[in-house]
Amino acid sequence: MTNNNLTTKLSKEFDTGNFKVGASYTKVLCWYIVNLVFFRSGIMPLSNVLVWLLRIFGSNIGHDVRIKPHIQIKYPWKLTVGNYSWLGSCIIENLDQVTIGNHVCISQGAMLLTGNHNYNLQTFDLITGQIILEDGVWICANSIICPGVTAESQSVLCVGSVANKSLEANCIYQGNPSQLVKKRKIIILPVSTGTAC
Repeated sequence: MTNNNLTTKLSKEFDTGNFKVGASYTKVLCWYIVNLVFFRSGIMPLSNVLVWLLRIFGSNIGHDVRIKPHIQIKYPWKLTVGNYSWLGSCIIENLDQVTIGNHVCISQGAMLLTGNHNYNLQTFDLITGQIILEDGVWICANSIICPGVTAESQSVLCVGSVANKSLEANCIYQGNPSQLVKKRKIIILPVSTGTAC
């Protein structure tokens, strides 16, 4: 027999705490349509156009940023992207702020999740936490970043891994939950002068 005091009681109306959409109903509706037509459908392959649309809806995006078709972004006004970053066909569920630094790569199928639920409460109330990806981070294909996580500079989250805690700088993480597997060593190639031998 189930003890009613120990069961989850979901309802359409639940406590969202301090969560705010951050935009008017009209803006959210317009973004829903633009997102569906130009981003999620993959109909628009031109990165410059996708970047332009994100900026119109309030994203702060640097220069030479690459956005791939089929990307899913919940709220562009809660997204900041630095220079030279690449965003593949990933999911950015940004109920809270997502800040992506310079030279960051987010591969296909990766998920950035800023929202969760308090499973200790019957009402399953919403919890949010911002995500920060510092410069030079690589979030590999089909990996997941959980709410409140910071991936420090040059860290890597390997394919299919789940980061529920912050990642240290210059380290490679793998698994579920992700564990540090080794230090990242970046090889600097010599710059070609373009002169013939």
